[in-house]
Amino acid sequence: MLVARSLAFNALFYLVTAIIAIVGLPVLVSQNATIRYAQFWGWTIIWLLRVVAGTRVEFRGLERVPEGPLLIAAKHQSTLETLALTIPLGKFTYVLKRELMWIPLIGWYLARSGMVPIDRAKGARTMVKLNQAAAKAIGEGRQLIIFPEGTRRGAGAPPAYKQGASHLYVALGVPCVPVALNSGLFWRRHGFRRMPGTTAIEFLEPIPHGLSRAEFLPLLQERIETATNALLAEGKADLARRGLPVPFPASSGAAAS
Repeated sequence: MLVARSLAFNALFYLVTAIIAIVGLPVLVSQNATIRYAQFWGWTIIWLLRVVAGTRVEFRGLERVPEGPLLIAAKHQSTLETLALTIPLGKFTYVLKRELMWIPLIGWYLARSGMVPIDRAKGARTMVKLNQAAAKAIGEGRQLIIFPEGTRRGAGAPPAYKQGASHLYVALGVPCVPVALNSGLFWRRHGFRRMPGTTAIEFLEPIPHGLSRAEFLPLLQERIETATNALLAEGKADLARRGLPVPFPASSGAAAS
């Protein structure tokens, strides 16, 4: 049953994504319409995940998210949170790798909705362009989402935080809301299985602007990792109750599948 439901969801994920991308081309005339359409796509996939695979997504701590422009620094374990985080935020924008802009059709939506691409191969020049694009997004009152580890890491993998989040925190002058999650237990980085259960995405207490980079990054990591470890324990207990395989702690970026 697990294999059949996972295969069905994966097939529908790609089919529905292709249909939404083609049917929605007219919304590209407006940035706001494109953002709303991206939220519709995220909501649709999360609905399919619940109905077909039996995986629910639970948002926690939304009352902690202040109004206005923000930096959102989220743990990154799977594709799931890139979709789910679009839903509760009003006017979001992602810091993402430039290569995603080259995906047929999807790249058009990313460009039109004002996402912030970075070319990690260009070093210091990347930070200058990142600052400019991020400041523009914040000036528009948007919530800027960054994954401070830079890429997906398996559930339980040792943390590997980079300086990008602290750089933006100091440069932008806005609060940062850390986000913890356990999505890697249910939508694993490797393998096709989608585990039934409840995955949690938790918005933590905001970090006010005003800290130095040296003060900010250890605090951000401590908050995210502490909350994520608690959510992982909760998620593993959920899987165990259902008689489903629980991954061993990852020793690197690879997750158990």
